[in-house]
Amino acid sequence: MTTTVQTVATLTEAARAMAQGATFLGGGTIVMRDVNAGVAATQIVRTTDASLSGIRISGDKVTIGAGVTMSQIIANPDLTFLHQVARLIGGPQVRNMASVGGNLFAPHPYGDFAVALLALGAQTVMAGQNGGRPLDDLLRDRSRSPGLVAAIECPRPRDGSFGFLKFSRVKPKGVSVLSVAVLLPREGGRIRGARVAWGAMGAGPVRGASAERALEGQSLNAETIGRAAQAAAEGLTPPTDAIATDWYRREVAGVHLKRLLEQMERG
Repeated sequence: MTTTVQTVATLTEAARAMAQGATFLGGGTIVMRDVNAGVAATQIVRTTDASLSGIRISGDKVTIGAGVTMSQIIANPDLTFLHQVARLIGGPQVRNMASVGGNLFAPHPYGDFAVALLALGAQTVMAGQNGGRPLDDLLRDRSRSPGLVAAIECPRPRDGSFGFLKFSRVKPKGVSVLSVAVLLPREGGRIRGARVAWGAMGAGPVRGASAERALEGQSLNAETIGRAAQAAAEGLTPPTDAIATDWYRREVAGVHLKRLLEQMERG
């Protein structure tokens, strides 16, 4: 099977090619694996549009081009809240290529950066469309092509309100047994708008609604943390794969959520 690669100048042209069945090539960590395996799409499109690599800060809102790499995230001093997440994506070679947009479509058990963005309440900006779309919606059905993601918008969390933890058996860059990200905005010492997101606890990144309910409206203390940990895996359907069984993931989810929340409580 022959694969052809088309290079276009703008996002609009790339989106048009995707509408006609082409697969988008960003950093290549996903698509090139398929090319090497001989299972890639017959048509691939890439773009030289510089906007894909832009990072803009406006007040508390951050706009990250879908083509921004993990290494660029780590190098940007305005994105310190995402540095830990990006450092845990593969090794240096992968981080130099892997893009923010590509991570949204990384198959299980990958996609840890998307987990963090989901917890942050990120919005996706699609090429040729006005306004943002909640990342929750895009991740809910990644099997259907939504078009071309041009950028991600997310708020910069206040100090101490965001945390991320990745559990893997191989350090420092192993595949996740699971990952969890938490956003805990607080008003008057109470949690308002809790968001918990999981990786490797479903077919893709998912929200932890039961843990969110246990945290919402509460103070972050040992009692609240215990309730959230107990509810960690409720409503989730983790897969069984070569890394871990669904039973094991359910068993350890609460342990790791508790560890993350205790870290955030200590500040």
